[in-house]
Amino acid sequence: MSELFDFQVAGLPMHVLLVHVIVVGVPLLALLLIVLAAWPTARRVLWIPALIGAVLLLGLTWLTVEAGEWLVERVPETPLIEEHADQGDDLLPWVIALVAVAALIGALAIVERRAALKVTDAEVAVARGVSTPARRSPVRVVIAILLLVAAIGVGVGAVWTTVRIGEAGSRAVWEGSFSDVPLEDR
Repeated sequence: MSELFDFQVAGLPMHVLLVHVIVVGVPLLALLLIVLAAWPTARRVLWIPALIGAVLLLGLTWLTVEAGEWLVERVPETPLIEEHADQGDDLLPWVIALVAVAALIGALAIVERRAALKVTDAEVAVARGVSTPARRSPVRVVIAILLLVAAIGVGVGAVWTTVRIGEAGSRAVWEGSFSDVPLEDR
């Protein structure tokens, strides 16, 4: 696709603009998924925006990689550029995993919502303090714990990969291109 599309915005390579969305979006999505996996009330309200955001971030990640491949063909080949470009494809599987975790959190939210709609008269009485409250389903608790572990694992992996790729990219652009001391007025 990189040969079919001009990846420029206002004369700037699109990759250098999109990368900022990824650097902010991946950690925010990872944190949001951890919160949703751990907090049922937040999950009930935010699972749809989280899933939509995850899918959008997946598309933007793919577009950023494509724009990066377009840019690599237009800059001098250096070991630092090659290292960054080689690492660029590593993020896509992690973002796909974030989308999968978001979808599973959404599925749990739907199951929990359906269970809440099946409230019996006895549960209404319990809610009004007439008798002992019923406990949450142990299966759903275990699933929520597993989703929390998955969200933490995938989130940490995605953030670490983002940092690693970003660090390689910033080295490729900036290493050796500035002075340690201020330059004299010209």
